[in-house]
Amino acid sequence: MPPQQTQTSRRQGNSQKAAVVPPQGKLLPQAIDFEEAVLGALMLEKDAYSVISDILKPETFYDHKNQLIYQAIQTLALNQEPIDMLTVKNRLEQDGNLEQVGGAFRIATLTENVGSASHIEYHAKVLAKKALARQLIEYSSRITSQAFDETTDIEQLMQEAEGNLFQLSQHNIKKDTQQIDPIISEALKKIEQAANRAEGLSGLPTGFTELDNMTSGWQNTDLIIIAARPAMGKTAFALSMVKNMAVNYNIPIGMFSLEMSNLQLVNRLLQNVCEITGEKVKSGRLTQDEWMQLTTKIKDLQGAPIYVDDTPSLSVFELRTKARRLVREHGVKIIMIDYLQLMNASGMQFGSREQEVSNISRSLKGLAKELNIPIIALSQLNRGVENRQGGAQRPQLSDLRESGAIEQDADMVCFIHRPEYYKIYEDEKGNDLRGLAEIIIAKHRSGAVGDVKLRFRGEFVRFQNRDEDSSITSTLTHYPQQQGSQELGSRMNDFVAPSAPMAEDPFLNQSPGNDVPF
Repeated sequence: MPPQQTQTSRRQGNSQKAAVVPPQGKLLPQAIDFEEAVLGALMLEKDAYSVISDILKPETFYDHKNQLIYQAIQTLALNQEPIDMLTVKNRLEQDGNLEQVGGAFRIATLTENVGSASHIEYHAKVLAKKALARQLIEYSSRITSQAFDETTDIEQLMQEAEGNLFQLSQHNIKKDTQQIDPIISEALKKIEQAANRAEGLSGLPTGFTELDNMTSGWQNTDLIIIAARPAMGKTAFALSMVKNMAVNYNIPIGMFSLEMSNLQLVNRLLQNVCEITGEKVKSGRLTQDEWMQLTTKIKDLQGAPIYVDDTPSLSVFELRTKARRLVREHGVKIIMIDYLQLMNASGMQFGSREQEVSNISRSLKGLAKELNIPIIALSQLNRGVENRQGGAQRPQLSDLRESGAIEQDADMVCFIHRPEYYKIYEDEKGNDLRGLAEIIIAKHRSGAVGDVKLRFRGEFVRFQNRDEDSSITSTLTHYPQQQGSQELGSRMNDFVAPSAPMAEDPFLNQSPGNDVPF
């Protein structure tokens, strides 16, 4: 690097808000002639604005004078007024900007230099690319300046950089319209595939028969929220599904645990699969028969396509990066997050926690569509549920914690309710409710709503079908085995499989915190 350029870089590092400085001898990306051609075309053709309105913004223009002219055109369009040389001039006069842009003479010059508006869309896309390049230079310049500062937290800076790039990509991604015929063909293909399956499901099976019958399985691109108050069994329900899907159906699953460590999750899976109580799993004080049961049934978990990440305070941007890699490298079919309120949108500024949670839920829905897989996010409920009396503790959509956007963004909202917890042992018909849990489907964008009853085995932190016995069900329908699916790791960056048989692993004698049976 030339000496002069090095000195410039060092000066930039002295200020976190350094101005955008292009490399030595270079101008920022711009196309003034294209800007003038677009503005002239907009004043010549009455329908030209509708062609480029979703491509261009005032800040897309590099020349400030051109920004003011386009802003005047935009105002006319919003007010449903005609756009031509005279109306634009009058609008600029009303805004007090006519002389600043070069007067009426420059407005007339813009229209004289354009023959037609036939290429306006192409010209607009060129300007949009130039503007995007300038934004990237601005972001990189700001990040470079902060990276030179010794007081900067590098991890926080990386999150901010990723957040800026994510925002930039979201604002600039456009999806073209599509003729309906190929979409109809795809829909028919999905129906045929569902008809050919013995269980008749169009989505991923959960292993809970009644739930699958009502939902037809978890559908691709859906955001599913599973919410409950503490002690209702959110994590137990999630792990029961993980066991059913990964062990019984061999479906690759990515699980992000923000509340528990990977060790705690494996302990719970051992309780679930091996039918051994949590106290014995933690203490290691097993009888000879229980040791045999452990070593026999633990083989179901070994080799299961379960990928665990226990990164605390995971940001939505980290999740996006890791989820993409899971789908690409391990063929993961579903992502599970425990739980939504522990996530953050690091690198982005919000006026309130509610706005941040709203952004997280929108991002999760966007990620489900991008990866074409279901995403399940566990969620907390407000304390208002506990304050209701007389058997009215059944949760409802208004109980979702911190943001109404969760309800809006979700394709399905399910609540977990165990009447026995509130000392309700019989329903209105006199049926015994002890040991039963209700899965309340309160919102279902593409299907029915209603209640599903499951058996809850608290000693094994397990949900199961009501008619299921205590033995572990045999393997059912299988998805194709994915390469490298034998790993049950802690961080998704590592994916290190246990090197010794898990029955002999020393973690069985450890006592992890927060290990409550629900």
